[in-house]
Amino acid sequence: MSATFGPLSYDGPPPASGAWQEGHPVGERRFLDVGDLTVTAGQRIPDVRVAYQTWGVLNADRSNAVYICHALTGDSHVTGHAGPGHLTAGWWDGLVGPGAPIDTAEWFVVCANVLGGCQGTTGPATSAPDGRPWGSRFPVVTVADMVEIERRVMVALDIPSWALMLGPSLGGMRVLEWMAAYPELVRSGLVLGTTAAVTADQIGTHATQIAAIEADPGYRGGDYYDAPAGEGPHVGMGIARRIAHLTYRSESELDLRFGRDPQGTEEPMTGGRFAVESYLDHQADKLARRFDANTYIALTRAMSLFDVGDGRGGVAEALGSIRAPLTVVGLDSDRLFPLRLQEELVAATPGARPLHVVRSPYGHDGFLVEKEQVGQIVRDALSAVPVP
Repeated sequence: MSATFGPLSYDGPPPASGAWQEGHPVGERRFLDVGDLTVTAGQRIPDVRVAYQTWGVLNADRSNAVYICHALTGDSHVTGHAGPGHLTAGWWDGLVGPGAPIDTAEWFVVCANVLGGCQGTTGPATSAPDGRPWGSRFPVVTVADMVEIERRVMVALDIPSWALMLGPSLGGMRVLEWMAAYPELVRSGLVLGTTAAVTADQIGTHATQIAAIEADPGYRGGDYYDAPAGEGPHVGMGIARRIAHLTYRSESELDLRFGRDPQGTEEPMTGGRFAVESYLDHQADKLARRFDANTYIALTRAMSLFDVGDGRGGVAEALGSIRAPLTVVGLDSDRLFPLRLQEELVAATPGARPLHVVRSPYGHDGFLVEKEQVGQIVRDALSAVPVP
């Protein structure tokens, strides 16, 4: 493979022929400088830096590489403990490792934080050329822009093709974009709880979340990085997270789990909270502590803009070009990306295998919770990877 962008800098051992064993502790982030990028909207982002992690050994013919595309609030830390550089444990812990569904005794696994992210990759919170955070000046980015940066990571690591590329939600959108844009680079794909084009309902939910953040006085038009501690747009972020989390879980799960119960000894009649309110407060607080509000807006907007058929003659034309094996996974209680969207994906994609349905009361978050079901599907997809 040959790069079509400027010189790269790489802080790890140079990828050499033959097996490549990572010589750093599992879970440690590494960084690549992948040059300037002119995004779809036309603006230029200079000197893009990407945070990434790897697990396992790249084999002699470099044919065993698997790429994991993280979802909206995920990052490169797929698996492993929380620790230096990682505020939380791996978001898909148990899926990757020795003996896991993606067995690192057999597969070399890569995951990078997306463009616009806040976990080490260039995004709104990182420094612009003038030394100040990008903030409100950070360009609108698309799924295609994210994929271009991921492609540069692939080039830098000298990987000729991905044996399997997989991802949930926003990650699944990137898998589809990869398979439509670079069919020669992806030998097989797996998407969970995603869509080929974001619907009006999803755009509306996204817009409401963005409006909640932008209405927070602490948001300051996106330039809040020099605000005193505690004065950022935490309230707006919390509201956005509450809205989003209701779409991530199912109505039946919330009702069975919380019902109309009050929170502890609190009395809703006199201003106390219901138990479900306390749960949403907890989710809001967790995210506001670890995630940048501008990044949340940037990635949410990128999801709203996603349409794999854009510039390709429409969704049917784009999906019709995908011939590599594609495993599509739906969640039967998903109200964010309902099952009909995955059914449409399978029907329109020549390379699609029969639809896999995860049975779960947990809604969209079932891809995180139902590890046994998801793990078995991933094992099955890996068993069908074409030989290069």
